[in-house]
Amino acid sequence: MDFNMYVPTKILFGAGTLNELGKQQLPGKKAVIIISNGKSTRTNGYLSRTEEQLAQAGVATNVFDKIQPNPLKETVMEGAAFVKAQGADFIVALGGGSVIDSAKAIGYGLTNEGDVWDYYTGKAPQACMPIGAVLTIAAAGSEMSNASIITNENGWLKRGAYSPYAYCKFAVMNPELT
Repeated sequence: MDFNMYVPTKILFGAGTLNELGKQQLPGKKAVIIISNGKSTRTNGYLSRTEEQLAQAGVATNVFDKIQPNPLKETVMEGAAFVKAQGADFIVALGGGSVIDSAKAIGYGLTNEGDVWDYYTGKAPQACMPIGAVLTIAAAGSEMSNASIITNENGWLKRGAYSPYAYCKFAVMNPELT
């Protein structure tokens, strides 16, 4: 079987690798951590641990905690407004595929003209805000791909966008979190 592969994401894999995040070169000094609207990242301490590691790297953080499974365009737009208001340099997606896909869509909304849905219906994005991922679900796959999927609640259309700009800059794949 022949294939070509391009995955520019820096992978931190293994037990305890979340504790290495603060030692990494990160894409900015102000981040918004995107999480789901559930309780697990807070209850299990993953949010506080991620915040501590980013603080060790000199990164100030805020949290956007409204992402739902099968993320909605409306929530993505709300997230983009929040990230913009915080003046963030990059986004950290703490969760699984829906959180990472939302972070990519938010990144498109912040760096491209027009409605974010345009990039899910054929228009090619020209940029994406830098994104990192801290996985809490095994086998999401979004941390390694250039794809994201969101749903437009106006007509309940679910679409994907694909762009070389959407690869995560880093992914913490710590089996202790999954």
